[in-house]
This record gives sequence, C-alpha cells and structure tokens, in this order.
Amino acid sequence: MNDQDRGLRARLVTAGVELLAGEGVHALTLREIARRAGVSHGAPRRHFPTHRELLAAIAGHGFGELAAALAAADAQAGPGAGPRTRLAALCRAYLGFAAADPGMFELMFRHDLLEGSGADLRRTTLPLFETFTRLVAEVRPPSGGAPAAVATALWANLHGLAQLRTWGSLRPATGADDIEPLLRAALDAHLGPEPR
Repeated sequence: MNDQDRGLRARLVTAGVELLAGEGVHALTLREIARRAGVSHGAPRRHFPTHRELLAAIAGHGFGELAAALAAADAQAGPGAGPRTRLAALCRAYLGFAAADPGMFELMFRHDLLEGSGADLRRTTLPLFETFTRLVAEVRPPSGGAPAAVATALWANLHGLAQLRTWGSLRPATGADDIEPLLRAALDAHLGPEPR
C-alpha cells in the first residue's frame, strides 16, 4: 500500500469517526462516509471490500482511544496504588469514554455489525480485558469466582451503567445523574466491600 492509499484509507476512517460522533451508528453508510471523505461512493471498496471491514476499522480507532484512556487512568492512579484503586480508576475511565463518545462506544460493542469483518479487534481488546482480570485476581473477591468470570460480570455491569446513562435511564431510577455511587456499589458487589 502506497502513501496515497494509506492517506485515503485514513481519510475514510476519520470521516467515519466524525460521522459517528455527530450522527450515531445508523448514519455510517458507505455512501455517506465516502461523501464526507470527499471521494466517490465506490472509492471505499478499494480499501474496504465490505461495509463491515470499514466499520471494524472505525471501531478499531475507538478501541485504540479506549486503550489510551485506560492506560492514562492506570498511570494516574500511580505505580504504588493497590489493585482495587487501579481497577476503580480503569472503571471510571471506561465510563468516561462511554459518556464522551456514545456513538463510538456503541459501535465498538455491536458485534452484529462487526462480525465477519475479518478485523482482529481482539488484539486490541484482549489485553484490556486481561488487565481487568489480573487486577480482579489481585483483589481476590470473596465470592471465590474465577477472576475472568468476575471481571466479565464487572465489565457487563459497567457496560450496563454506561448504556443506561446514555439513554437517560439512571435519573428516574436513582434520582440523580451521579454515577460514582453506582460504580462503588458495582465494585463492592463484585469485589466485596472495600477494606476500611
């Protein structure tokens, strides 16, 4: 792939990222992405033989941003922070990412749209999940469940909180928009109460 091809590929992904941020997943048609990138509607097919492959490249961009946000949160927690403190920081960063870019967050987890894309998104996502699992194992939840199962349950809980907040469903249920008490409750539910 030459520089011109790489540039067009990057323009298509950037156009998709911008379209997603402004209009949501439903707007990500090949024709609209091409229009936003300033190319003919057939041009994306040169780099992305299927619509799913282009969506996967856009989602891959999001996973890269999420990985950077989680790494920054972990670094900010500090090398001396305990596993529960680090895990809480990662959870806050995950929820913050979901709130800041709900369209991207939705696309990244829409396997119905990404399945069969040929993209190996697991290369990006698996290390993120392994970090969560390792920290869960270090906390040693009282349930005695396998760390991967506990980490998956915690992730599902976080994902649900993120989605409910996006839909505006938290305020009717809790009377507030503050997600911090819900995050603490989720951590306590999956890891046991924080030691005093």
